[in-house]
Amino acid sequence: MPSYRLLSWNVNGLRAAGRKGFVEWLSREKADVVCVQETKAEPAQLPEELKAVPGYGFECVFAEKKGYSGVGTYARRAPAGIERGLGVPEYDREGRVLVHRFPEFTLFNVYFPNGKKDAVRLAYKLRFYEDLRRELARRLKKGEKNLVVCGDVNTAHKEIDLSRPKENAGVSGFLPEERAWIDRLLSDGFLDAFREFEKGPGHYTWWDLLTRARERNVGWRLDYFFVSEALKPHLKRAVLRPEVLGSDHCPVELELSF
Repeated sequence: MPSYRLLSWNVNGLRAAGRKGFVEWLSREKADVVCVQETKAEPAQLPEELKAVPGYGFECVFAEKKGYSGVGTYARRAPAGIERGLGVPEYDREGRVLVHRFPEFTLFNVYFPNGKKDAVRLAYKLRFYEDLRRELARRLKKGEKNLVVCGDVNTAHKEIDLSRPKENAGVSGFLPEERAWIDRLLSDGFLDAFREFEKGPGHYTWWDLLTRARERNVGWRLDYFFVSEALKPHLKRAVLRPEVLGSDHCPVELELSF
């Protein structure tokens, strides 16, 4: 039976990650697919060792704005097809979505917008949320039952998904309308893979660097693997990887077996 081990990581700059040992880490992990977000680089800006990691194919989308956004996917198995973007210019010019179609499932690597800057960006984030949700629902309806969505969602879902929920109740990333989108996604037929295995608090994927919050584990769970319900029998493991350093986020991991 084929099995897949997938990792997703907001690297906070792929070139910076490369200087901190990203290629060595990737080679040690030997995961089947590694999705990275907030790459902050066009392909021409990336050193060859980040684009040609032995054993992996690499694809990416990038933002028109220099040093901003972007996602990339490293895959040990050649996908059956690749799609870039959602077909919506206001999102695609920020390089936020990369889709790999494997024989067993379709994988969405997504860097969701951050809404903290102002009301305009919050509205943009919420539009992106709904348009992505509609696209996923469209695929489910047409029979594409095995869907995986990963990335930095930029929202903590429940109070147990951040250290200080009361203090952050009015902050983008924990606003009711942002959290409600995750509720709707789950009601559409998706599972939060990590919560299928771990129900308790204290598990985070992002920590503020300025306040050295990681040392005290004062964090937020912002990074997810969502899987369609058809994949539930194939879920073998979903964990967070806080021991992996090099970014203000840590990787999240998913294992599927078919």
